[in-house]
Amino acid sequence: MAKTNPGRFFEDYKLGDVIAHAVPRTVGEGERALYHALYPARHALYSSDEFARDCGLAESPLDDLAAFHVVFGKTVPDVSLNAVANLGYAEGKWLQPVYPGDTLRSVSEVIGLKQNSNGKSGVVYVRTRGMNQLGEVVLDYVRWVMVRKRDLDAPAPETVIPELKKVIPVEDLVIPEGLDFSNYDFTLAGEPHRWGDYEVGEKIDHVDGVTIEEAEHMMATRLWQNTAKVHFDATFRPDGQRLIYGGHVISMARALSFNGLANAQMIVGLNGGAHANPCFSGLTVKAWSEVLDKAETSAPGVGAIRLRLVATSGGEPFRLKGEDGKYLPEVLLDIDYWALMPM
Repeated sequence: MAKTNPGRFFEDYKLGDVIAHAVPRTVGEGERALYHALYPARHALYSSDEFARDCGLAESPLDDLAAFHVVFGKTVPDVSLNAVANLGYAEGKWLQPVYPGDTLRSVSEVIGLKQNSNGKSGVVYVRTRGMNQLGEVVLDYVRWVMVRKRDLDAPAPETVIPELKKVIPVEDLVIPEGLDFSNYDFTLAGEPHRWGDYEVGEKIDHVDGVTIEEAEHMMATRLWQNTAKVHFDATFRPDGQRLIYGGHVISMARALSFNGLANAQMIVGLNGGAHANPCFSGLTVKAWSEVLDKAETSAPGVGAIRLRLVATSGGEPFRLKGEDGKYLPEVLLDIDYWALMPM
């Protein structure tokens, strides 16, 4: 009897399957330090306990995307070990801040299946929930991933594509308890621009760029315990290149967006996202944003801003798709998210 785990293939998934993922993880200040070492992350709420307390929180939480990476990484051995690519996200909600000392675990449910027309792979849709040591759900999101088939003759399952919200309604966003931006310190945050200074339709070139290095990517992927073969084994892809973990690109783009959006402090909703083209070592990532919507919230001094964040490997900013409606080849990432900003 084999002791090793070859990972699930497309035909191994069944609609309604619930998968409790292994290896809970207690996060600490080490995760924060490594996250800030890997990415030029500078948002004040995640850098300073004192700044966070002045905003009504008990202490500085772990970066929202660091929490996302931990929860996501738990799922990889069961969901995407044999993935061709992670394709997209929807209905992502951050429900509780994650603090140093919290222990995170993940559970996923298969909510959709669709075999590809070539019969060699299929798309698996899962809803994943990340929970802390108290059983509280801290993160809930849907993603879909293309997975290889082991047996090309295995019959295709009934196609089920879940209906997913294109945008999370503002009233469904969860504002951390106690969050208060009434006395927000713009000087310490790094920029004077507040919620009212941004207009729907405005586009922001974040100017800076970072060249992706193999060493940093491998450290990040190991840090989040992401075991997908395409990220580690250069023989697993026909082009002989290791694919950069999409979350690495997300965090890099988010960190770059500080220049122009320093006060978009907390991510609370992920409306959608696509890894438009693969990223490889040696590419230089740049980013731009577009303001898609704005809304007031019930929390004192706190506004919600909906942003499109685009990461590219070159070309002029603000170019997304060609005349054929397809992403331009230099576009690496296109995500749509809600953030909280002082009014």
